[in-house]
Amino acid sequence: MSEREFTIEEAGALMPDVRAKAAEIVRLRADLAELTLDLHTVGSSPMGGVPEAKAYEARLQEHVTWFTDQGIEIKGLAPFLVDFPARRGGRSVRLCWIEGEHDLAWYHLTELGFAGRRPLD
Repeated sequence: MSEREFTIEEAGALMPDVRAKAAEIVRLRADLAELTLDLHTVGSSPMGGVPEAKAYEARLQEHVTWFTDQGIEIKGLAPFLVDFPARRGGRSVRLCWIEGEHDLAWYHLTELGFAGRRPLD
C-alpha cells in the first residue's frame, strides 16, 4: 500500500479528531504509567492491577490504530507527536503536530524530522 499524502486542508480537517484522540492517549498514558509504577513499587494500586493495566494498554492501542488507519504517522507517545505525510514545493514533507499545540502549524522536510520544523505560514 502506498503512503497517503495529505493536503494542509485535509490534515486540518482531521485536527478536531486528532486533538480529542491525543487527549485520550495522554490521559491513558499517564494512568498506565501511574498504575505500573504502583504495581512495581508497592505491589498494588487503587487504580487496579494487571488486568486494568492490560485494559489501558488495549485502549491505547485502539487509539494508535485510528491514527495509522488514517495514514497519520505517530512519531512519539511521550510527548505525543504525529506527522501527516505531504508535499510542499514538490518536496516530501511532514505536517507536524505535538501535544499541547492547538492547530496544525508546522512542517519539516521528511529527511530532517522534528529538528527541521518550520512554520507553515
